Amino acid sequence: MLRALASDRPPVYRRAPKGSAVDAVEPAIRELLKQTPTMPATVIAERIGWERGLSILRERVRELRPAYLPADPVSRTVYQPGELAQCDLWFPPVDIPLGYGQSGRPPVLIIVSGYSRMITARMVPSRTTGDLIDGHWHLLSNWGLRTPPPTRRKQAFPPPAPPDRPPPTWPS
Repeated sequence: MLRALASDRPPVYRRAPKGSAVDAVEPAIRELLKQTPTMPATVIAERIGWERGLSILRERVRELRPAYLPADPVSRTVYQPGELAQCDLWFPPVDIPLGYGQSGRPPVLIIVSGYSRMITARMVPSRTTGDLIDGHWHLLSNWGLRTPPPTRRKQAFPPPAPPDRPPPTWPS
């Protein structure tokens, strides 16, 4: 009683954990799961000579099994909207009429959204950088994205604005 009065907290009843009937056979269960991680709990019960109820054994096997299963070789990748798009070139296996009696196999630029799996394609005249950028621009414009227009400059960046004018901005 004096201990309870001297304490700054209310008394709490604590019982020592009793353990489970499965605790005694857990090493044998772990050994069987190490050999065959997908072994059913009923087979494990048979092999260890389990004579009690199966529900408590099944619960323990369910807790232990994930530690012995191999890693999943295929995991699903999830993308957020606008996070990723896959771009590729496809070359048609047949000649396509190009007009004026000419035919050829021009590349087809394909873009697939990682989130929605929306696919768009556009035939481009060649594999040159300008044609590919133009193809990307047209395909992304059809998706309704608000991106800056492509530039056909030879410079990597626009020239700096004169000090008396604000820097250029992309149209909205």
